[in-house]
Amino acid sequence: MLDDRKLTILRAIVTDYVSMREPVGSRALVERYHLDVSPATVRNDMAVLEEEGYITQPHTSAGRIPTDKGYRLFVDRLGAVKPLSVAERRAIETFMAGALDVDDVVRRTVRLLAQITQQVAIVQYPIVTGATIRHIEIVVLSPERGLLILVSSTGKVDQHPVDLGGAAEAAVADLRSRLNAALIGLSPVQAVERATSLLDELPKDLRPLGTVVIAALLELATTDPSTRVVVGGVPNLTRFSDQYETTVRPVLEALEEQVVLLRLLGEVAGTGDVTVRIGHENPYEPLRATSVVASAYGNSPDAWATLGVVGPTRMDYPSTMAAVRAVARYVGRFLAEG
Repeated sequence: MLDDRKLTILRAIVTDYVSMREPVGSRALVERYHLDVSPATVRNDMAVLEEEGYITQPHTSAGRIPTDKGYRLFVDRLGAVKPLSVAERRAIETFMAGALDVDDVVRRTVRLLAQITQQVAIVQYPIVTGATIRHIEIVVLSPERGLLILVSSTGKVDQHPVDLGGAAEAAVADLRSRLNAALIGLSPVQAVERATSLLDELPKDLRPLGTVVIAALLELATTDPSTRVVVGGVPNLTRFSDQYETTVRPVLEALEEQVVLLRLLGEVAGTGDVTVRIGHENPYEPLRATSVVASAYGNSPDAWATLGVVGPTRMDYPSTMAAVRAVARYVGRFLAEG
C-alpha cells in the first residue's frame, strides 16, 4: 500500500510525462511541485514505485516514466470524473446544435470528440429498438431507375436504388400509397413481417414493381446500424510519430477492422459511466500499447451504444475522461428527446 507522498509523486510523474513527453527526474519534481522534501527522498520513493511496478526507467541515468500499472493507479485514484467548465459544455452544445438526424449526430459527435481530446475518436451507431417507420418515398429518377427512401421516427434516413422497369408514375404512386398505409408506425421487425404479406395483397399489375421495391425495403429495414462505427481524428496520430511502431501503426491497422473497433467499445459496461482500458488490459493484442476511454450513451432502453477514443497510454486521462462522459451524456439526451 502506497502512502500519500508516494501517490503524490506518482501523480506528478504521470502529469509531467504526459505534458512533457520526457522521462521525469527527482529534482524536477521537487522544484515543480514544491514537495518539501529533498531530491534524495524523492529518489528513494521513486525506487519503491519502480520496485512495485508503477514506474520504470527507460534508460540508464534517465528519469522515470509510468507503466500501465502506474497509469491504472493514477486513473483509479482520480475519484469522480471532473466536470467540464460552463464554456466547454456550451461549446459542445453549440457544435451539436442543429443536427438533422442520427447520421448527422454521429458525424458531429466523432468530429467533436477528436477535436476536444486530440485523439482518434470512435462512435458506434445507436441501437434504436423503439424506432418506427415515419414515411416511405419512391422517387422516380427515370423510367427505369428510382430511389426508395425510408424515414424513421428518430429522423434517420436510409435510401436504396430500385429498378422501376419502366413502370408508369401512376403505378409508382399507387405502390407508395399502399406501403405508407400498411407500414407507417410499425417497428422494422413488424414492417418486415407486414411487407412480406403485403406483396400477396397487391394487384397483379403491381406485383413486379412491388417485388423489387419491397425487396429493397426489407434490406433497409433489416440493416443493423449497431454494427457500424465511424472514426475521426486519425491525423491526430501524427503527434506520436516517435511511437509509430508501437502505437501508430497498430491503431491504423485496427481502424480498418470494424469488428475490432466494436470489440473495443463492447468492453464498456452499459452503465453510462466512463471505462478506461490501459495498455495490456485491452483484449486486442496489437493495441496493447494504447489506451481506450469509452462510455455508453443513450439514457433510455430504446437507444444505446458506445463512443470513445483510442490513443497512446501517455494521454491526459482526466481531461479525456471528462470529455468522453460529457459528449456521451449530450448525445444520450439528444436521442431521448428525438
